[in-house]
Order: sequence, then C-alpha cells, then structure tokens
Amino acid sequence: MLDSRLMRVLNARQMREADGYTINEIGIPSMVLMENAGRQVVAAMEATFEDLGARRVAVLAGRGNNGGDGFVVARTLLQRGVDVAVFLLGSIADVGGDARANLQILGRLGVTVVEIADAQDWELHFSEIAQCGLIVDAMFGTGLREALSGLMQTVVADLNGSGVPVVAVDVPSGLSSDTHRVPGDAVEATLTVTFAAPKIPHVLPPAERLCGDLVIADIGIPGEVIEQVAGPVVDLLTRERMRELITPRAQDAHKGDFGRVLVVAGSLGKTGAAALTALAALRSGAGLLTVACPARVLPVVASLAPEFMTIPLHDTAEGQVGESALEQVLAVPADLIAVGPGLGTGPGARALVRGLLEEAGVPLVLDADALNVFADEPSALRGRDGLDVVITPHPGEMARLTNRTPEEVQDNRLDVAREFATSHGVYVVLKGHRTLVATPEGQVSINLTGNPGMATGGSGDVLTGMIAAWCAQLLDPQAGCQLAVYLHGVAGDLAEADMGEQALIASDIIEHLGDAVAEVSARRAPRAT
Repeated sequence: MLDSRLMRVLNARQMREADGYTINEIGIPSMVLMENAGRQVVAAMEATFEDLGARRVAVLAGRGNNGGDGFVVARTLLQRGVDVAVFLLGSIADVGGDARANLQILGRLGVTVVEIADAQDWELHFSEIAQCGLIVDAMFGTGLREALSGLMQTVVADLNGSGVPVVAVDVPSGLSSDTHRVPGDAVEATLTVTFAAPKIPHVLPPAERLCGDLVIADIGIPGEVIEQVAGPVVDLLTRERMRELITPRAQDAHKGDFGRVLVVAGSLGKTGAAALTALAALRSGAGLLTVACPARVLPVVASLAPEFMTIPLHDTAEGQVGESALEQVLAVPADLIAVGPGLGTGPGARALVRGLLEEAGVPLVLDADALNVFADEPSALRGRDGLDVVITPHPGEMARLTNRTPEEVQDNRLDVAREFATSHGVYVVLKGHRTLVATPEGQVSINLTGNPGMATGGSGDVLTGMIAAWCAQLLDPQAGCQLAVYLHGVAGDLAEADMGEQALIASDIIEHLGDAVAEVSARRAPRAT
C-alpha cells in the first residue's frame, strides 16, 4: 500500500484543501467520497481479518464526518452478513451533513444506533462492546485539535484495556494530523485505514506506534490534487520511486562513468570508519574510490580492501590529519569528497574541513567529526553557490549544531531538519528511526526502511559511503541521498533476516547492498536465506 510513485504526507489543513478541491472543483460529491471511504475500510478489514464474518463488530462513531465514515462501514458490513452493533458518542440530534444522511440510511435499514451521551451510558454499554471480536474507531478524524478529555478519556482507556483489536478510521482517535506527538490519551489501533495520503502521525514516532498496520486507501481524490496542495512538502520514499533511480549500465560503460569518490577519513584507532565508508561506496557502485587518511594509519586502511586506492596525508603524532593536509586533498582528482568518519576534531581536521567548505570545487558529504568541528560555530557550516553540501548527523550531532538537546531534536525531527537545511543551504540527512532527507528548498522525505538491529557502530559510516557513491553517480544530491537512505534500510532489513537484530553489524549491511539493489530494481530476487 505504500509503494505508489510519489506519496505526499499531509497535515489536517492540506487534507481539507484536497477534499474541498475534489468536491468543489472536480465535482465529486462529498457523499461519494464518504461512501468510498467506508467501503475501503471494510475492504481493508476483510484483507486483514480472515474470520471477519464470524466476528461481532462494534462501530463507535462520532458526530462528524469520521462518524459518517463509520456509518458507511456499519452498513457495508451488514450487507455482507457481518453482525454489527453501532454506538454514537453523542446525541443523534447533533449529527449533521453527510454523516446524518448515512445515519438515517441505517435507521431505514432497521439498525438501532445506541446513543452514548455520558459516562453512565458508557458504563452501561461497555461490557457489550468489550465482548465484540472487533471494534471500529470512527470517533474523531483528521480535524482533532486538542487532547481528549472527560468521557472520551474514559472511552479510550477502556478500549485500550479491552484487548479487542481496533480498526481506526483515518487516524486513531486522540491523535492530531498536524503532529507526530501524542497530545494525550489516544486509541491504540491494530489497523489504521487512512484516505488519499498518509498523515504525519502515521509515519513518525511516537504517534506511529499507535497506528498499527497502515493502509492508505484510494477514495477518489486524484493524485495530482494531493501533489498540488499548498504548504510544506513532506513525502515518503517509496520503492517505485527509488526503482526509477536505478538504471542498468550501458554495455560499453567504464569506471569513469560512475564517479570518482574521495573519502577523507580515519585516524589512529578509527581506521575501521574509513574502511566501512570506502567499502560501502564501492558496493554502491562508485567507479573509482580513493581513501585519504593520516600517513601512519594508511597501511592498516590499505590492508582492509584491495579495491580502493589510498593517499597518505600529513599527520600529527596523535595519528590525526595535520594542518597542511588541505592542499593534499584538494590536489586529488575527484567528483565528490566525503569527509569525517573517524577523522578526529584536532586543529588539522578543523582546518581541513573548513578549508574544503571554502575551496572545494566538487560536492561534499560531511559526517561525524566533520560536523563536530562546527559545534562551536554552527553558522560557519553553510553551502555556497555552485557547491552542494550534504550533512549526515545523528541526533546528538544535530543537537550540537542547533544548540538543542538530543531529546529536543528527536521530539521535533521534521522541523529541525527542515529549518537547518533551509537556513544553511545544505542537504540534511538526519539519521535514526525514520531517517529524514531535507533539502535547501524545504522539502522533507521520510524513509520507512530499516530496523533496530542497525543501531550499531559503523552503520552511519556505511550510509556516508553510500550517499557519496549515489550522489556521484546520479549527479543529483537530493536523489542520491534518498536512494542511499532507502537502500541502506533495505540492506539492513535483509541483513536482519539473515543475522537477527542482536548479531547484525555494519559490515553485514555492506554485504547485503547488492541484494538490496537487486530487490528494489526488481532485476532479480534477493539471495535466499
């Protein structure tokens, strides 16, 4: 369900705009959209619960359009022979619009809708609801603006404690479509069926954890309407879109066609970071790969793989790059320079990284220590005309660059990534669960691939090498970052299937990169486990 070519993530206002345009400009009546929504929920229920016909289903409806969707769900289930009980949270007299029309249809079909107006009504009927085999949450939709209180808090707490699977219509009641945060009590859904496009709480933690399995249903709103809504552009990286970026190589291709990548990394005790970055770049298709590292650690780095070239840099007694290393790096022919993994933050590293920002004539990928050298002056970390700069911070590094705590970064990942990218003119790859790719223009892409086993030392170095390789090949920093992030997660998922979460290490991700590309490009099946 998540593999359309381009999938925009909407907030509540944007969803209202898409609805309104579809109804008023295209001419699809709102009743048709509501009918489609209810029927799509039932279709998702049938696909998820094979024994749906043997279950008694309780539909809990609110007074607005989400409740109207619930009334259509109830009618459709009844027409298919399912035993359904319908409960309205509120008064029938307060139901209006299309929801009222669908409520009246239920009445004409002989369905009794039970009003639950207060805590006493809820207490009277909850035991009946808790004995059902499935509950449909159609109480609140995308328009919720504040935390639930009073009766609704009790309802949500009882539903969550009932042990009965819940199907949420559009969003679990209690969540807001405008934020990934959980503002208060919210329904813990087994399945969420949302319409036309995912919303922010569906795809970002912690709210996503309450959504269960997610189905994005087509209810008749054209895709071009979704793409044209105003406001912040947030989308999902989908397999179909990533597949378009992986093209077969020409028969007469040569290594120079696929990018000359220079990796500047490593120091005494951190040679593995340089090697992981270089190997990941090679496994991601870089045609030529050179590692520039402190002279005294070069023999170790060079021994880790015969496929990449090495260049010794002037170094210090501590085994870090010296202050004269910049001229050596600038003299190396390269289409892209990736700098930072294991580099250290001594005077030589600081001079090298800052010098590259000022003088490099090719795109830069800055990771790890290349970011840490700006911790005391983040304003100096900027792109410039004619130079694409990609930064790949984890939350701790992002916190140092933005004068926040890691917890504050995690709590506001979307805005933090977007604001830094736009204000500094760089591409930001904010790593972690649901890695984000933000552009200088303010577009943010969310990656859904990957698993907790990838939280291991060196995984970020692997991603840096992949980003360098794909940016060098595609000559498009946004596409290169997106594809690298997506494939990194796919390779991690394949490695997890082989090794398990606990045993997974960074080199396992590299080992599965070929299978990841093959799977996404659909040229062959992944290796059997």
